[in-house]
Amino acid sequence: MRAILIALACLVAAPAVAAAPPNRAVADIPPRPSRFRLPPVLGPAKASLPLVVIDAGHGGHDPGSSSSDGDTHEKDVALGIAKAIRDELVESGKVRVALTRSDDRFLVLAERREIARRLRADLFISVHCDSAPSANARGASIYTLSETSSDRVSAALAARENKADVINGVDLSRETSDVSSILIDLAQRETMNVSSAFASLVQRELSPLISLKPDFHKYAGLMVLKAPDVPSVLLETGYISNDDDLALLTSTSYRGKIATGVRRAIEAHFARQRIERAEDREDM
Repeated sequence: MRAILIALACLVAAPAVAAAPPNRAVADIPPRPSRFRLPPVLGPAKASLPLVVIDAGHGGHDPGSSSSDGDTHEKDVALGIAKAIRDELVESGKVRVALTRSDDRFLVLAERREIARRLRADLFISVHCDSAPSANARGASIYTLSETSSDRVSAALAARENKADVINGVDLSRETSDVSSILIDLAQRETMNVSSAFASLVQRELSPLISLKPDFHKYAGLMVLKAPDVPSVLLETGYISNDDDLALLTSTSYRGKIATGVRRAIEAHFARQRIERAEDREDM
């Protein structure tokens, strides 16, 4: 992925990188300084291992959706599930892992994806809980990036989540640099393809373990997924507005099933990438 980004940027972004030191790749130019602090990276101390960033949606003064009785908030459920996935990945020892937040704090959407970019993450997973006016809606789903939402439900989700970027009164939709904008135009499709392939693996690995919506994989223009060089998905783990789903989402055993499925999908994803790289080397 990084090689593709570098090659594309070299074709069109010469003016934007003229001041960069010789032999420095466009994709290696760090984003401009920001106020957030990078989280610790857990797992094996081996930089060659893939890095997965897990993002617990919402937080702080942004509670997200709430249960029907108003006592349980999405921000807390998402954090519990994110930590379960983190622990599963750390125990596997096959990847490194970081959480965008490990407590009840607020992060704007641009910060969440920028944490993944600054850490040079190989994969970004944003964890959420769905909600619906109908108390009968149930099941998990996954979203990958599309500028044209796949249906009205996806469009509504995109609108709801993107509003979080201006909760604190500051619009950070232009957080990325000019070079990153060029990379979005040139390389976003490749990143989206990788993200979609990973979403299919998540569906395959979760389907024996938890209940999935029939239209599990959807597309939406979610701001948190717009890192141009980090494959990203948003996992809606179930409906917090449904009492049966809520009971599952707050149970340790069910969170363990989600974590197991996600871990298996991650392992399959990186195994596939290793095979593809080996095949590319043979073709050279």
